[in-house]
Amino acid sequence: MSNILQLAGCFLMSLGLVLMAMPELIEYLKKLSLKQTVSEYALEDDQKKAGTPIMGGILFIVVPVIVSLLASLLSGVNVLADEKYLITAVAFVGYGLIGFLDDWLIAVRKNNDGLKPGQKFMMQVVLAVLVFLLYRKSDLSITIPFTHLSVNLGWRYAILALFMFSGSSNAVNLTDGMDGLAAGVTLIALIPFAILAWMRQEFNLVLLILCLIGALLGYLHFNKKPARVFMGDTGSLALGGILAALAMVMKEEIALIFIAGIPVIETVCVLIQQISVRTFHKRVFIYTPIHYAFRIKGMREVNIVRMFWIVEALFAVIGFIIALG
Repeated sequence: MSNILQLAGCFLMSLGLVLMAMPELIEYLKKLSLKQTVSEYALEDDQKKAGTPIMGGILFIVVPVIVSLLASLLSGVNVLADEKYLITAVAFVGYGLIGFLDDWLIAVRKNNDGLKPGQKFMMQVVLAVLVFLLYRKSDLSITIPFTHLSVNLGWRYAILALFMFSGSSNAVNLTDGMDGLAAGVTLIALIPFAILAWMRQEFNLVLLILCLIGALLGYLHFNKKPARVFMGDTGSLALGGILAALAMVMKEEIALIFIAGIPVIETVCVLIQQISVRTFHKRVFIYTPIHYAFRIKGMREVNIVRMFWIVEALFAVIGFIIALG
C-alpha cells in the first residue's frame, strides 16, 4: 500500500508541477524568442502555428527525473544504483539534450536549419553506444514471443540498440506534427511498460514512467488545440529515447514495434514515400508524415489526433499481449 501511495503521490506531483510551471516557461520562451518556425512547404493551416513557443518538452523531461530522484531519496533508496533506472534516465535526458541543441539552433537562426542530419544522426549513434556500454553486462539476447526461444546476439546487440534508439527517437519526432498527437501517442505507449514493470516488481521503473505520464498529462493541457506550446525536438527525441530504453532494459525489443505502433507506421510511410519518389518518381501517399494526408483529405486536426490515439491504444494492447507471451 505504501508503494501505491508513493507512486500516486509522485504522479500527482509531476502533473501539478507541470501545470504550475508551464505558463511561466511559455512566457520565458517567448521572451527568448524561442518560437516555432514554419517551412515554406508546410500546409496552409500550419502557417498559423508560426510563433508558438517550442522546447516545452524541457519540463516533462526535468520534472519526472527530479521527482523520481527526490522520491527515492526520501524513501532511502538510491535509484541511481538501479542499472535499469539509470540507463532509462540517461537515454531520456541524453536524447532530450540532442533535441534541445537542434531546437536552439532552429530558434536562433529563425529557420528550420538546426543540426544537419548527419550531425544529429552521429550524436544519436554516440548516445546509443553509450547506453549500450552501460547495458553490455546485462542480457544481450532477445526472446521470440510465445516461443520462449532466446537468441543471444552478443556484440550484435549493439547494432540492434542503434536501430532501436535512432529509429524510436526519429519515429516520435515524425509523429510530432499536430497539437497533442505525439504526447498523447507516447503517453498511451508508456502504459503497457508501466503495467509490465509493476508486474515484474521493477518499482523504480514504474516510478519514472508514472512521473512521466503525469508530466505528459500536464503538458497536454497546454498542447491541445490550439497549442500554446510545442515540445520541439527536445521533447520528441527524449520520448523516443525513453521508449527504446524501456524496451531494452525490460527485454521487450520485439513488443516495442507494436507498443509504439503509430510512430512505427509514421516512419514506414515516410520511408516508402522517399524510396518511391527517388526510385520511381511517384508518390505512394498524398503526403507524409501520414497524419498530414488525412488533413489534406479534409479531416479536422482534432479528429485525426483522436483517431491516432485510438489506433495507438489498440497497438499498445497488442504489444502488451506480445510482451506477456
